[in-house]
Amino acid sequence: MPSSGFAEDNVSLQGKFIQGGIIIGKAPGGSKVFLNQEAIKLSQQGDFVFGFGRDAEGIVELSIQTPDGKTQTRNYEIKKRDYAIQRIEGVAQKYVSPPKEVADRISRDAQIVAKARMEDFDEPMYAKGFIWPAHGRISGVYGSQRVFNGVPKRPHFGVDVAAPVGTPVIAPAPGIVTLAEPDLYYSGGTIILDHGHGLSSTFLHMDSVTVKVGDYLAQGEKLGTLGATGRVTGPHLDWRMNWFKERVDPETLVGPMPN
Repeated sequence: MPSSGFAEDNVSLQGKFIQGGIIIGKAPGGSKVFLNQEAIKLSQQGDFVFGFGRDAEGIVELSIQTPDGKTQTRNYEIKKRDYAIQRIEGVAQKYVSPPKEVADRISRDAQIVAKARMEDFDEPMYAKGFIWPAHGRISGVYGSQRVFNGVPKRPHFGVDVAAPVGTPVIAPAPGIVTLAEPDLYYSGGTIILDHGHGLSSTFLHMDSVTVKVGDYLAQGEKLGTLGATGRVTGPHLDWRMNWFKERVDPETLVGPMPN
C-alpha cells in the first residue's frame, strides 16, 4: 500500500484525499481511529474505511491511537476536481421534471433505498479490494452535471459502463445484498451490495436481478445482467458507491477500465 504519512510502519492508507475519494486503511488491531475527532469503525484486525463527497473541501484531521497509547495525528487537504458541466436549453418541461402522478412512487422508492443504506455490517469486506463489475465503454463519470433550461439538475454520482443488454454484472468486492428491486422509477432494476463499515455499492438500470436481500456474494459472483430499465437513453450499468450518506466515486478504487 502507499505510504500513509504516519511514522509507524504498521499504519497504511490506500486511496487519495480528493473529492469523491475513498480511503481504505489498516492500523494495528485494538487501535482507535478518528476523522475530524469523530470515531471511525475499526475491525478487530485494524481495517477501516472513510470517504469524501463530491463537493468536500478543506483540511481533514486523521488521528490514530495505537494500543501502546501513542497517538499520531496528520492533516490532509482534500484536492478539488474539475467536473464536466453540460448546459442544454429548449428542453421540454416533461423531461426536466417528472409528472406529478409518479411523485408517490418516487417517494416510496427513495424510502426503500434509504432503509437499505442504513445497514452497517461489522465485517470489513471492502478490505479484499475491488474490480470492475462490468466491462464496456465508460459513458458517464462521477461528478458531472447537466443544466436544463438554466436549472441545475442533481450531479451524476456514479460511473456509467455502456454495454449490450444482458451483459453479466458481478460483485466488485465481497458484500451482503441489502436491496434487490426489479423496477424502481428512476433506476429500474436496482441492487445495493454492502461491503461493511458503511461502504456500499449500488447498481442501477439492471435488466435482471438474480440475487435477493440477505445473500452474501464473493468477489466476482454474478448479481444479474446489465440493462436499460428506469429512466435511461440506452443500455448501461450505473455503478455508484456510498460511505454512509457520502456519495463517493467508485472509479477511484478500480482505476482505468481494462481493455
